Amino acid sequence: MSVLVTRPQAQAEGLCALIEKAHGRPVRFPAMEIVSLDTDEARQVLADAAGADLLIFISANAVTHAFPLLPEELPLDLPVAAIGEGTARRLEEYGLPATLVPRDRFDTEGLLALPELRDMRGRKVIILRGRGGREKLRTELLARGAEVHYAEVYERRLPRRGASNLVKGWNRLVDAVTVTSSEMLDNLLKLLGEEGAALLRQTPLVVLSERTAEHAYDQGCREIWVTEQAGDRGILQTLCEIREENT
Repeated sequence: MSVLVTRPQAQAEGLCALIEKAHGRPVRFPAMEIVSLDTDEARQVLADAAGADLLIFISANAVTHAFPLLPEELPLDLPVAAIGEGTARRLEEYGLPATLVPRDRFDTEGLLALPELRDMRGRKVIILRGRGGREKLRTELLARGAEVHYAEVYERRLPRRGASNLVKGWNRLVDAVTVTSSEMLDNLLKLLGEEGAALLRQTPLVVLSERTAEHAYDQGCREIWVTEQAGDRGILQTLCEIREENT
C-alpha cells in the first residue's frame, strides 16, 4: 500500500517509519513548510509568560518554535494546556508537562470543553500559535472573562514545488492520502492542480478530526476516514483498516 504523506518534511519521518514497518510505502510530498517567527511582539508577550495564569500551546510546532523565546525559568505551578496528545508529548520533551489536555476531541472545541476553562474571569492567557488561524479560542476565552494575548512564533507556507510527476503516476503511487489539517488539505489541492485534485477526491483520505473531515467533504472528497485516536499510530491503524477493506 502506497501512502501520500503530506506533513512538513521535518515532521513526516515518524509516520513514514511506521508505514514502512507495516510493509507499506510512504510517498513523501510535503504540502506545508513551517518557518520560525522571531518578532518583537512575540518576544514582548513571552517575556511576561511567568506572570500569566495559563499558557496554551496550539500545536507541537508552537512548542518547538516558542521555547527559544520563553524565559529560562517558569513557575512550577503555571498551568499549561496542550491542544492534543502530540503537543503534550512535545512539551514533555522540553521539560514543561501539560496540565490540561482535551479528553475526547483534540482541537479548539475539545479544549474549550474542559471544566477548568469554564470560568476565566480575571485570568491572563497566552496562546502560543502560528501566524493566522482560527479565532474561536481567543473569542470564547474573552467571552468567559479572560485577558488573552497571542504569541505567534511560526508561520505556515505553501511549498514551491511541482506535482506533475506525482499526478502522472497517481494510480501507481497513491493508494491513500494523509492530511493533518484543513489548511494542509487546501495546500495540497493547490499543488496538485485541477487534474490532481480530481484524483485526490477519489482517493481514501485519512484525517485526524471531524472538523477536517467536514472541510474535506466541502472540498469534494468523498472517501474520508477519521482516525479513532490522534497521532501517528492512529493514522497507521486507519490505513490498515483501509487496506483490509480493499483486499
